[in-house]
Amino acid sequence: MSDTTLLLVEVGALLLGLSLLGRLGGRFGISPIPLYLLAGLAFGHGGWLPLAASEDFLEVGSEIGVILLLAMLGLEYTASELLVSLKRSRIAGLIDAALNALPGAAFALILGWGPIAAVALAGVTWVSSSGVVAKVLGDLGRLGNRETPTILSVLVIEDLAMAFYLPLLSTLLIGAGLLAGATTLIVAVVVVLVILYLALRHGRLISKLFAENQPESLLLGVLGLTLLVAGLAQQANVSAAVGAFLVGIALSGQVAHSAERVLTPLRDLFATVFFVFFGLSTDPVAIVPVLIPALVLAAITISTKVVTGYLAAKRAGIGVPGRWRAGFALTARGEFSIVIAGLAVSAGVEPQLAPLATAYVLITVIAGPMLARIPDTERFKAAVRRRGDARRAAQAAAG
Repeated sequence: MSDTTLLLVEVGALLLGLSLLGRLGGRFGISPIPLYLLAGLAFGHGGWLPLAASEDFLEVGSEIGVILLLAMLGLEYTASELLVSLKRSRIAGLIDAALNALPGAAFALILGWGPIAAVALAGVTWVSSSGVVAKVLGDLGRLGNRETPTILSVLVIEDLAMAFYLPLLSTLLIGAGLLAGATTLIVAVVVVLVILYLALRHGRLISKLFAENQPESLLLGVLGLTLLVAGLAQQANVSAAVGAFLVGIALSGQVAHSAERVLTPLRDLFATVFFVFFGLSTDPVAIVPVLIPALVLAAITISTKVVTGYLAAKRAGIGVPGRWRAGFALTARGEFSIVIAGLAVSAGVEPQLAPLATAYVLITVIAGPMLARIPDTERFKAAVRRRGDARRAAQAAAG
């Protein structure tokens, strides 16, 4: 069987199996994301039947999946809404870094891995997975919720912070001089500012490039622009996700609505590939020795991320149910965490960092979509109501 034929067979069988898993998840009312991850584990490195012929194809597809997830999120909001949300959440961004980066750094130091590994593990535990969070919000029908702009602002702040963090980490890993590190950082910041300026100031001009009543032309144009900007952003050590998100923000009016309609099927396809590829690239055998430390770290930082989302939503004036939804929605870590761990290991910092990060991310990615559903359960709603009633009763008694 030729390589092309084998690729077609593997991809076809995989997509068919994923369709059945998605239907199974829908039947039992659970997110299909954990099922896709487990399917990736089963057919990845160290799995039952590795998909060797299609691995490169799926890797590219997974990159496109993250880009489309963030671009589609950007289409949901205007530039003014983004600015207002970022201004409201800047304090929440600082709280986010303190609550979620510091536990990772402390954990690495406790394990005796040294300061550079501590900086790397801090990044692993800090940043939520934009791709997973976007998929969960879409699956649960929360894109229009009042707390969603707050969630997105936290994600955008984290992704923008990566434009500073990744060059800094790379400089530490390679032991580059101060001048080289500063130059890389300045280039990244300039690229972010240019993309942000074009998105906010010239969004209407960008929208005029596309014809909303020609679906084929619109699909090709918006997809091409999104991939182009994401690639240029990544080349400058800026998150491709940030570039894609800002392209979505830049499009407005009927063009944005039409683009959302034509891109949705592509987003669903490639987002699924993203989650499967994450599992494919994970060796289950490497996870076993670091499973307990990863579970401990996940338990700590899932809790701190819930607190982060709750406080961010509270500062934005969101009601108590929305605060909990924001907190639980942010718990999954993902693509950035794996990238950070890969950079550290390739530089020879700490061999166990990669399997620990992989196990940690896998735990949070599986737990995240499940935890995001908790605020919608009747038992949780009743507990929130009882707590609110008790607080009001205490305030009345004190008054």
